[in-house]
Amino acid sequence: MLRVGSSAACVACRSLISNNMGVKFRIPLQKLHPLSRAIHHRYSGNNNPHRTPHRTAARYFTSMSRLPMRPLKPPPGSGGHRHQQQRNFWVARLAARLLRLRYILLGTAVGGGYTAKKTYEEWKDMLPDFSEYNWVIPDFVWELSEHIDLDKLAKALPEMEEIAKLLPDFEKIGENFTFLKGLLSSGVSLGSEVKGASGLHLLENSGDPALKATDSSTGAAHDPSDKQYKKSSDKEKIDQLQEELLRTQLKYQRMLERLEKENKELRKVVLQKDDKGIHQRKVKKSLIDLYSEVLDILSDYDSNYNTQDHLPRVVVVGDQSAGKTSVLEMIAQARIFPRGSGEMMTRSPVKVTLSEGPHHVAMFKDSGREFDLSKEEDLAALRHEIELRMRKSVKEGQTVSSETISLSVKGPGIQRMVLVDLPGVISTVTTGMASDTKETIFSMSKAYMQNPNAIILCIQDGSVDAERSIVTDLVSQMDPHGRRTIFVLTKVDLAEKNLASPSRIQQIVEGKLFPMKALGYFAVVTGKGGTGESIDAIKDYEEDFFQNSRLLRDGMLKAHQVTTKNLSLAVSDCFWKMVRESVEQQADVFKASRFNLETEWKNNYPRLRELDRNELFEKAKNEILDEVISLSQVTPQLWESILQKKLWERVSTHVIENIYLPAAQTMDSGTFNTTVDIKLKQWTDKQLPHKALEVAWETLQEEFARFMAEYKGKDQDDIFDKLKEAVKDESIKRHKWNERAMDSLRVIQHNALEDRSITDKPQWDAAIQFMEETLESRLKDNESVIKDMVGPDWTERWLKWVNRTPEQHIRNETKNELDRLLKLHDDHTAYLASDEVTTVRKNLEGRGVEVDPVLIKDTWHQLYRRHFLQKALTHCSLCKRGFYYYQRHFVDSELECNDVVLFWRIQRMLVITANTLRQQLTNTEVRRLEKNVKEVLDDFGEDLEKKTQLITGRRVQLAEDLKKVREIQEKLEAFIEALHKEKLLH
Repeated sequence: MLRVGSSAACVACRSLISNNMGVKFRIPLQKLHPLSRAIHHRYSGNNNPHRTPHRTAARYFTSMSRLPMRPLKPPPGSGGHRHQQQRNFWVARLAARLLRLRYILLGTAVGGGYTAKKTYEEWKDMLPDFSEYNWVIPDFVWELSEHIDLDKLAKALPEMEEIAKLLPDFEKIGENFTFLKGLLSSGVSLGSEVKGASGLHLLENSGDPALKATDSSTGAAHDPSDKQYKKSSDKEKIDQLQEELLRTQLKYQRMLERLEKENKELRKVVLQKDDKGIHQRKVKKSLIDLYSEVLDILSDYDSNYNTQDHLPRVVVVGDQSAGKTSVLEMIAQARIFPRGSGEMMTRSPVKVTLSEGPHHVAMFKDSGREFDLSKEEDLAALRHEIELRMRKSVKEGQTVSSETISLSVKGPGIQRMVLVDLPGVISTVTTGMASDTKETIFSMSKAYMQNPNAIILCIQDGSVDAERSIVTDLVSQMDPHGRRTIFVLTKVDLAEKNLASPSRIQQIVEGKLFPMKALGYFAVVTGKGGTGESIDAIKDYEEDFFQNSRLLRDGMLKAHQVTTKNLSLAVSDCFWKMVRESVEQQADVFKASRFNLETEWKNNYPRLRELDRNELFEKAKNEILDEVISLSQVTPQLWESILQKKLWERVSTHVIENIYLPAAQTMDSGTFNTTVDIKLKQWTDKQLPHKALEVAWETLQEEFARFMAEYKGKDQDDIFDKLKEAVKDESIKRHKWNERAMDSLRVIQHNALEDRSITDKPQWDAAIQFMEETLESRLKDNESVIKDMVGPDWTERWLKWVNRTPEQHIRNETKNELDRLLKLHDDHTAYLASDEVTTVRKNLEGRGVEVDPVLIKDTWHQLYRRHFLQKALTHCSLCKRGFYYYQRHFVDSELECNDVVLFWRIQRMLVITANTLRQQLTNTEVRRLEKNVKEVLDDFGEDLEKKTQLITGRRVQLAEDLKKVREIQEKLEAFIEALHKEKLLH
């Protein structure tokens, strides 16, 4: 029994379900199928030309229990007792209602009133709307006739004689009513037979005139001695009529299935013809596709203006392994979901848009591939793709995800609606699941069910104890009055087999076992449990089960409450009722939200265009690529100048400390050159090429970063700073320097350092200048170190009021003592002898200064370094006039300038290395870096999460919201317009 709420939001839907799932047809007689028109003329009393059009034959097929119960015409010669017959008829009808006669007599015979009603609605909509083809109707009909064998279709339809045979014998029913009236008026006690199923059968089948009681008008009573005989005779009649009714049911069901199949084939041909474009007209999107697009946009919309998504969709919830996925597959008419043996398979919400189409196909929202659901290999590929998407959407460490997978399924005869399949509700977190899996599923389910216009399809496993259900409590919390909940009991075949008391199933579908209330209750069977069962096999099994089930025979279930077909029809009707009642209100809400967003933009960013995140990314991408191209515009002179300077900064310390000073302190010309050559060779083989490539790579990075950070007028937008920095870092991270150039660079550097031939005076002077600058720089650094060691001099102490520390005082005394030693021995070597250290220490102790030998040596190193650099600078000045001696190779000359030659060799190596690196940069590395930047930008462009992290701010979010709201409003308006047009056409 269906519970009907009182909310105005579902008036039409509740009335539909509560009234035995039947509605009144208001269809012009001309649009009815010829079969329906024939039955209309036969049974509707068509003598009256003013009879209302909606009294059509479809109502007779909708439910046999709704047949017009007019009194039968008396046979000729019997006289006309019209008033008496009418009174007898109402008495019989009252008894039939009290004893549920109609459910046993005609309930299962028609396969459910709601199914027949929807079947004829499908026939009514068999052809597309011809209003768009008014001007070409002859051509259209002619083309359509080429694809439809009308003669074959006409032959397939049953003749009127067949239909008349299948209809009940109304005269016999009248006799039964008369007999029943006699039983009631005579006061015969039906006893337990009335209470049980046998009593119901007795009332249905006791139509033999020989067994009739005395007419109530005479008031005569039955003979008590004949009661036992009459009861046994009635029993035989019950069995005979029961068998006759079952045969009639099977005949009618076969005829109905044949007509549905013909209708389905006809619709398929029409849809295929329209899909190809009969007149090369562009096929518009279907109504459900327009609505689905709105829901897709809303799923990604994060509102900051409390604009809630209250558009209807069917939310499918249930306990894990309750058969939720199987119900969806029966509605979609294909095994499209991955399956597992008891384990959780649905790990994220799946939005399935169902619509009618010429071919049974499925497609993802973000993919162009079409899966043919009539082919098993495509079905397997679709299930595999859904499973991959689910696992990909689940973040590391989690079990389920809130990311929605959008899928559309089209096919002949599929009901139009949008369903969201949610992960099954669990009671216990098992091994391998995240600890918060249970709470995550609960919160996800609540979020979808909180929508006041969402239709909740609550799936309950009928094969387990009802007390083990978790989902019913959750649904009752979200919809306590049951105004938008449809309850589905699955695995009824197992429930009937396992339950000791089948009346428990009746309690469930009547809403008496659970505290949860629902708009409607359904019982379905979704197969025998095998994963390889086809949808057609499951349908046949379901129909066979309910035809033979005593749940239906004994009246525990109503015909309109069983089969997934009835369920899908009811859910689709409820869905569209809810859509029509709420969509315009939602459109007004988004219209107001759009006004608020536009007002905020005008007040805060009046001179800026409304660029969303993707548009801003494209703008930044163009700027970055322009800046990368600027690298190729750097002049060769600038590249070489930068490279030479940076390379010398990197190697100067090594050259001075490890090559020049050790060689210069030998005080011998031959030893100097030998030491220099050996150290230069070692340096070139091991360190110099690597240092040079590091310098080149760092130079490229610095120049790239400089161009990226350079301000370029008013077009520069600080909103791109994070993006540019990320692109720069990622591009540099991906860039790998071509190491194959190292070997050739090593050879070039080695040859440059081996050359000692200074060809002209300018080169000599340049080498001297380079040497002076280097030595002066080192001397300045050395002076700074000594100053820090000894502390402020007397001028600073008097003028700035600063004093030396005890350590600085000791250092200063040690310095003064070592300075006296250097004055006495101007040509002293770089190292102090042990006796000299002892002498200096005793001299300091004599003045009351306790000093450590290590401190003496450390101080000596800095003082001697300063002393040596000063002498080297003096020698460098003298060598300015030494080019003449060098050029003529005066070996015995007192003026030896080997150190100048060393610095010239170093300088020439720097120039040649910078030139080589510049060529590699401009010819290879800059282009490779540009390629890396483009790849990084392309990757970032496809990564929505990355773009969201790098392009942020209220301005971006406001533009994003504004774009979304506009898009939603436009889609809603287009949908509403199409919805109104469809309503007018029907």
